[in-house]
Amino acid sequence: MDLYFSPMACSLASRISLYEAGAKDVQFVEVDPKTKRTMAGANYLDIYPLGLVPYLRLEDGSTLSENAAILQYIASRYPNSELAPRNESERAQLQQWLCFIGTELHKGLFIPLFDQKAPEGTRQHALNKYASRLKYLNDHLTGRQFLLDRFTVADAYLYTILNWTVPTQVDLTPYPAIKSYHAALQTRPSIAKAFGEEIALYKAELARNKAA
Repeated sequence: MDLYFSPMACSLASRISLYEAGAKDVQFVEVDPKTKRTMAGANYLDIYPLGLVPYLRLEDGSTLSENAAILQYIASRYPNSELAPRNESERAQLQQWLCFIGTELHKGLFIPLFDQKAPEGTRQHALNKYASRLKYLNDHLTGRQFLLDRFTVADAYLYTILNWTVPTQVDLTPYPAIKSYHAALQTRPSIAKAFGEEIALYKAELARNKAA
């Protein structure tokens, strides 16, 4: 299968999950988020008209989009990795956290902070509005190593999103449990490998676009 990704985007969560699962049957296809072209020169919009990542193409030619859906597919495809609970109630909790991360943090908090064309005052409004979400998350993570009882695809997603606190300058000092959680996950082998590879690709992307 092929995973279309952009360096340090939310698709990093899929790479982490695939490494965690020990997947050998995947090819990573880099997409430049500015030009919307793959490194082989293909027009990504011809592949996926929305131009978003991650995007998964399976062996039978079928495709899957949306981060939460792809993460759950990876967990189901590699059940021995235990990236998702098998218990119905715990699986619902996993979906709860995937929804929370995707709506309250990814789209709700960070997308406005990344928007360079946002009206004046947007940054402070977003930080004020979503402080309650960060506090909620911090309270949940206090005394915990993971969102659930073990590492799951939700942790891969949350780790990825928390990386964005650096470029958006979101101060996690008021949220020590979140800060400790992120730092601890950084040392996990699957995460360290995925992060190391993608940060190098991200720097190359920036250099490439600067020279264009």
